[in-house]
Amino acid sequence: MSDNGASAINLLSYETLVHAVAGAVGSMTAMSVFFPLDTARIRLQVDENRKSKSTAILLAEIAREEGLLSLYRGWFPVISSLCCSNFVYFYTFNTLKQVMVGNQGRSRPGKDLLMGFISGAVNVLLTTPMWVVNTRLKLQGAKFRNEDLQQTHYRGIFDAFSQIIASEGVGTLWNGTLPSLVLVFNPAVVFMFYEAMKRRAGRGGRKITSAEIFLIGAVAKAIATTATYPLQTVQAILRFGQHKAEGKGGLLGSLRNIVYLLMDRIKRHGVLGLYKGLEAKLLQTVLTAALMFVVYEKITAATFKVMGIKKKLKH
Repeated sequence: MSDNGASAINLLSYETLVHAVAGAVGSMTAMSVFFPLDTARIRLQVDENRKSKSTAILLAEIAREEGLLSLYRGWFPVISSLCCSNFVYFYTFNTLKQVMVGNQGRSRPGKDLLMGFISGAVNVLLTTPMWVVNTRLKLQGAKFRNEDLQQTHYRGIFDAFSQIIASEGVGTLWNGTLPSLVLVFNPAVVFMFYEAMKRRAGRGGRKITSAEIFLIGAVAKAIATTATYPLQTVQAILRFGQHKAEGKGGLLGSLRNIVYLLMDRIKRHGVLGLYKGLEAKLLQTVLTAALMFVVYEKITAATFKVMGIKKKLKH
């Protein structure tokens, strides 16, 4: 292989790694800032008997009953999972971008959507066990309104993995994988809209401001989250692991569980019950995604500038 070929491959690997690290750091920063909103969201999704109040009132109620630090319960496992998840997603997405678009090419919404789907599927299959564990840890010690929900007693991430495998089987670590794979639609749509709006805003070589990046990221995430929220509720319930499945296992059983949970939610709370906690979710996920994209763009731009490498990928 020629020196030029080797240099091109090294440059490709370096750029992709920078994108992956920047995406991971951006998501960790943003989630840490808005973490209490995620606490409110998951309580409303899993604890059916908890009344859906305004996010501020719900957070005040949780802090009063369980202490202020309870708003950050499960922070470390969530941040760890998010770091791994976004590293995998951004690395896969930007690798595919190099392969499918190339240095001189120009991406299109259809390609962005396809790359997002593939990246999301790889991410789900690799990181679902971490999300199952962090869902359990995030709800451990919570004061549930639904008396059917049982408290768990894990001493940390590794103990949670150990107990789940020993008592429920390895397959439990992939609970919620099917809705998660369907929910690949969410980040795929986010990236499709984000890339398209960013290309439009940057026409003619115009420099895009941080405020514009924040707004673009917020709009893209709001569209995707609203469209997929009912499945996100099912995903959270399955990951918590206290839904008693009936019938066959495997893919058919998973499909039946999803349909059953959706229909049961509608039967108990009406169609709007599928959107319980949406306000908290939109606040958390939209603000988090918007801030994440700002940090991500700043880190990649600064890193490439310091290293004297010009970004070749066109947005």
